[in-house]
Amino acid sequence: MYDLIIIGGGPAGLTAAVYAARKKMNTLLVTKEYGGQLMWTKEIENYMGYQFISGPELMGKFEEQVKRFAVVTKYEEVNGLIVNEDGTFVVKTDQNEYQSKTVILATGKRPRGLDIPGEKEFTGRGVSYCATCDGPFFDSKEVAVIGGGNSAVQAALEMSKIANTVYLVVRNDHYIAEPIILEKMKLVTNIIEMIGYESEGIYGNEVVEKITIREIATGKIQDLTVDGVFVEIGLEPNSEYVEDIVRMNTKKELMVDCRSRTSIPGIYAAGDITDGPDKQIVIAAGDGAKSALMAYDYLLHKL
Repeated sequence: MYDLIIIGGGPAGLTAAVYAARKKMNTLLVTKEYGGQLMWTKEIENYMGYQFISGPELMGKFEEQVKRFAVVTKYEEVNGLIVNEDGTFVVKTDQNEYQSKTVILATGKRPRGLDIPGEKEFTGRGVSYCATCDGPFFDSKEVAVIGGGNSAVQAALEMSKIANTVYLVVRNDHYIAEPIILEKMKLVTNIIEMIGYESEGIYGNEVVEKITIREIATGKIQDLTVDGVFVEIGLEPNSEYVEDIVRMNTKKELMVDCRSRTSIPGIYAAGDITDGPDKQIVIAAGDGAKSALMAYDYLLHKL
């Protein structure tokens, strides 16, 4: 019986592990892998203490700090959570079951798909959800980036240094990216902005050869000859394993109060999986610290 089980190995989960260990809680960290979304992030300029650092570098520092403490880590995928009658919990993975007095859910989010013809068929054969991971495969080629937020514009900027041409396909009639990123994009000459277009389908033989887009205002269909399509239209929470247990909003994010508490006493949530208004590394890390302290406080007053 653990004092605390933390589910998730991103900034929220790893920070929670450090804070729990410092409180001498008997802690288990369960994650498929270290890093989360940060492993796909090439450039970070807004994490305090670092003028510039890459995602993998930053997560390496998180991991190094966690390993200084007595935190048991299991590299397994969680697929279920049971609330026992006595208020304790059973965390079920693809390999084992673990018992705990408290739980922190910090499993973050994953890329959202376009849900159009050809997307699944060509995933790994031209369709990608990570410019940092797969960008080098498209050296001197033509690519399309789908989306209008920070991640899409950053992906377009990254690919502009690798590909010949980058089509940035934005569904809305405006961007939702930060002004500082848009300013950088305006200086780049090989990014072609396609504002107000919706993706209709991805086509090719063995690999991607074109993407069909539709101008929303006129309905006009157009084909873009590309070798790659980078989907950057946002994220959806990894919350299926607690869907019938913990209260969620319409986006399937876990609803928490200012103390990181979910609708179930003893279960806390931290980071991008919550209904917090902003998804930032520093916020996720802060959530992780807070949730661990709240779990400790819960056990302290429960005794």
